[in-house]
Amino acid sequence: MGPIFMHYNRNKRSVLLDLKKEDGREALRRLIADADIFITNVRMGGLEKLGFGYGGVKALKPDIVYVHCSGYGSEGPYAKKQAYDDLIQAAAGGTDLLSRVDGDPAPRYQPSLIADKSSGLFGAYATMAALFHRERSGEGQFVEVPMFECFSYFNMSENLYGHTFEPPTGNYGYSRVFNPNRKPYPTKDGYLAILPYSDSQWDDFFEIGGLPPGTFTKNPRYATYALRTENISEIYAMIEEVAKTKTTLEWVTALTERNVPCMKVNRLDEVLDDEHLNAVGFFEKRDHASEGTYISLRHPVRFSATPATVRRDPPRLGEHTAEILSDIGMDKASDAAA
Repeated sequence: MGPIFMHYNRNKRSVLLDLKKEDGREALRRLIADADIFITNVRMGGLEKLGFGYGGVKALKPDIVYVHCSGYGSEGPYAKKQAYDDLIQAAAGGTDLLSRVDGDPAPRYQPSLIADKSSGLFGAYATMAALFHRERSGEGQFVEVPMFECFSYFNMSENLYGHTFEPPTGNYGYSRVFNPNRKPYPTKDGYLAILPYSDSQWDDFFEIGGLPPGTFTKNPRYATYALRTENISEIYAMIEEVAKTKTTLEWVTALTERNVPCMKVNRLDEVLDDEHLNAVGFFEKRDHASEGTYISLRHPVRFSATPATVRRDPPRLGEHTAEILSDIGMDKASDAAA
């Protein structure tokens, strides 16, 4: 199994059905009859040919919540296009972000499956909202989750910025986050992320760095939040010089004592050793029947009444086909399995 599959498929059972065969379609029909949610990213045309478009599924389970995760939705000129993370990043302006930071005009992808993952989150909360509506009203519905529109919303909600208004009040892009000097700062022995916010936090940071107490915000260029935003480039340059005067631990200790927001910078290989994540048990070693020992990530959300747990390790493809066919009253030797 691939490493990403291991993280996204815990607590699931896996069944493989051949939907080109009647037994496979019958198995899916029986599963639908007892389901609350039908969620798919298969193209609607193919689903409808098999009898599993919204109308076909609703006929089997009238109150079903039918969630279709598509690339571009069912309307508009892109409706029939294929969609992948790279394509959606490109279409939604995601490849323009780094260029606005460093001035290199060449478009570049964000080094994360950010369109895939953010669209998945939109799909998850849309599904829960539709399920909540059904629980209140008894009414199911069709929910369409277009990846392009999801990531466009995710990206442009901050980067439409000055063009939010007509006439525009500024440029595209949230200027503070596009500033090339917004970055972790080198210390004597590593890097530090720091974000003073209030007047007192700015004064405390620069006092720890050597300025007389309270002098930073007495400067008329830095006296208010608006002025600091206007002059943020020169402030970032000042932070960079001051940060070099102490070790990361010295900074974190001193700034934490003064309640100035800061954090040491972890590389990917250092996250596994982070003291907070280890204290809360975020990383758990588990033994998988076919894959051996693997590291499982703890669910990040904490429920007081229904704690999230790993009840099943990620399944092998089709691992539960026979079990599920038996559950729905179909012979294990039927022609349903793929």
